[in-house]
Amino acid sequence: MLRLSLFFVAGFLAVLCFHQPVLGLLHGYAVVPFAPFNTAATVPFGVPAWLSAAFWGGIWGVLMLSLLRWHAGQPQPWLKGLLFGGIALTSVALLVVFPLKGMGFDPSQLPGRFLIGFLLNAAWGVGTLIFARTLLSR
Repeated sequence: MLRLSLFFVAGFLAVLCFHQPVLGLLHGYAVVPFAPFNTAATVPFGVPAWLSAAFWGGIWGVLMLSLLRWHAGQPQPWLKGLLFGGIALTSVALLVVFPLKGMGFDPSQLPGRFLIGFLLNAAWGVGTLIFARTLLSR
């Protein structure tokens, strides 16, 4: 249980220290219209959007690290973490989360949204591995 908790913490922190800063860079260069660390309340619990994203990052961290069957003594699966974050999370966001939030599914916007999502979520995947290695090596 401790191991899964540390996986959650790694994914949670990766959102705050990797995903959101990359979002800040994309926002700063006017690639995306929304800023990082959004404090707008989310539905249904009314927590800030950044906290909701970090919570889901923790859930995805448990899933990713469990699926990769990663242990502290093994080398980091950098490419797998990058691809898991970039492809799996982005696909779920575009195909499930966006339609549920009323953002729709527009095939003409798919390449651009996928590229942006890939950058954000690949950074999260690598960040999760960095935090997992740090937390589990102790």
